[in-house]
Amino acid sequence: MLDVAWALRNFLFWFIVVGVGCWALERLRPWRREQKVLRKGIGQDLFFLVFNGHYFGILAAAVIAWFAGVLHVDPQGKLQFSGLVGNWPWVVQFAVCLVTLDFVEWCVHVLLHRVRWLWRFHKLHHSIEELDWIGNFRFHFGEIVVYRTLTFLPLMLLGPRDTVLLATGVFTMTISNLNHANVKISWGPLRYVLNSPAMHVWHHDLVKHGRYGQNYAIVFSLWDWLFGTAYWPDDREQPERLGFKHMKQYPRGIVGRLLDPFVPKRLRKKRTT
Repeated sequence: MLDVAWALRNFLFWFIVVGVGCWALERLRPWRREQKVLRKGIGQDLFFLVFNGHYFGILAAAVIAWFAGVLHVDPQGKLQFSGLVGNWPWVVQFAVCLVTLDFVEWCVHVLLHRVRWLWRFHKLHHSIEELDWIGNFRFHFGEIVVYRTLTFLPLMLLGPRDTVLLATGVFTMTISNLNHANVKISWGPLRYVLNSPAMHVWHHDLVKHGRYGQNYAIVFSLWDWLFGTAYWPDDREQPERLGFKHMKQYPRGIVGRLLDPFVPKRLRKKRTT
């Protein structure tokens, strides 16, 4: 059974622990030493850190699962899931949930780059010009709804224990934060299995190394190597610039960026000409 209040309290604890850990690593072993702590866009990213912080995603996921009919509230006010793996050993539940979640997220990430109207939401994340762990939370709320709709339902159908669900979320958040952090980690021989900052920085390259981009992995880089979307020239190198095409025409303020996906096509064309 999943006590939502318990999950949120514990996730908040690990959210802080992981964030402080990433911040400390960036201070102890910065990869881009010239990058300042108060780097370009830090103000906006602090806003998204608070606004998103995955809590919006957790609440959206609970609503989605409710309407899907895979859970109900018991007399004690806790959410109970009807799933497939709830009675399996904890480690097996964790492994199944982590791999399932990550593969679904990889597929969704690919769609965010290939489907034009989804890219309108996702390009907010790619507007970041200097990466650090806080930049991991620069996401449009519309993208979070898409992600949680398509990734939370499989987890609910699996129906893991609450501790497994929490552990999966914390592990995914840790790797994702590290991938955006200003630290040099490549995992050595494990680079073909696990994503890293040295690989993910190329996902934010201004130059596309594939028709729709490259390195879509969240946790497991294995998916990119298997499906031919990996690009990693050298773990000692970094892109010259981060961003996307037409960055100059993209709104600079938070309100403008949140409203941008809803701007009519004719007005969008005028802005980019």
